[in-house]
Amino acid sequence: MKTNNTIKVGKWILSIAAAGLLGGCATGGNPQDPIEGFNRAMFGFNDGLDKAIIRPVAVGYEAVLPDPVETGVANFFSNIGDLMIGVNNLLQGKPADAASDVGRVLVNTTIGFLGILDVASTMGMEKHDEDVGQTFGRWGVPDGAYVVLPLFGPRTARDTVGLAFDVYTDPVAHVDHIPTRNVLVVTRFISTRAELLKADRIIEDAALDKYSYIRDAYLQRRRSLIHDGNPPKLDTSDAGDAAPATPAAAGESGVKVAVQN
Repeated sequence: MKTNNTIKVGKWILSIAAAGLLGGCATGGNPQDPIEGFNRAMFGFNDGLDKAIIRPVAVGYEAVLPDPVETGVANFFSNIGDLMIGVNNLLQGKPADAASDVGRVLVNTTIGFLGILDVASTMGMEKHDEDVGQTFGRWGVPDGAYVVLPLFGPRTARDTVGLAFDVYTDPVAHVDHIPTRNVLVVTRFISTRAELLKADRIIEDAALDKYSYIRDAYLQRRRSLIHDGNPPKLDTSDAGDAAPATPAAAGESGVKVAVQN
C-alpha cells in the first residue's frame, strides 16, 4: 500500500509536468511562464489554502512549542534530508560534498541524538541543499516551462520530474508503520511552513505582484543552486533575472510540503 501510494503521487506530479510542457503554446508575459493563466489560478488556490488553514496551524505550532523544541524538530527532519542530499551530491560528481553529507548524518544521528542537535554544523561540516532537479540541471537538462503545483508550489518542468523522484526516494515515505509515517509527514509539513513564517512579511511588503515576485525569485534561486552559488551571467532580457534572491525565494513557495529540498 505504501509503495502504491508513493507511485501514485509520483505519477500525479509527472502528469502535471507533462501538462505544463503541453501548454507551452499558450501566451504569457514571461517566456519561461507559457502557462501563466493556469499557474496564477493554481497559485491563488495554494495561497488561499495557506491563509485559511496551513499558515494558522503553523502560527499555532510556533506559538505552542518552545524554540529549542521547534529547532530540534526541524533539525531531526533536516538530518533525514541529508541522506538524499548526499546521494545527489555524488550523482553531481561532488564526492567530497557527498562524504561530508554522510558524515553529517553519522555525527548528528549519534552524538546529536537522532539529529535533534545539529552537532555537525558546530564541527564545521557544511549543510548542503541538493535535490534531483538540481542533479538534472547539473547535467544539462533545461528548465522547461515554469509550473505551479497544488501544495508543492513553484517548480519548473525539470524540477517537477525531479520532485517525483524526491517523493519516491523520501525515507519518511518508506516508514512501514502507517500511523507513524503519517505523523512524521504532517509534522514535517508544519515544521517547514513554520520556518517560512518570517518570510511572509517580506513578501507582502516587497511584492506589488506576489505571483511574479515568487516566480522570479524561485527561478533565480534555482539557477544559483544548480551552479553552487556562482551562475553564469544572463542577458538582461532573460526572465529569471528580475528578482533578488530573498528569504521568499529560500522557501521556494509559500507552502513547502513534506518533501524537503
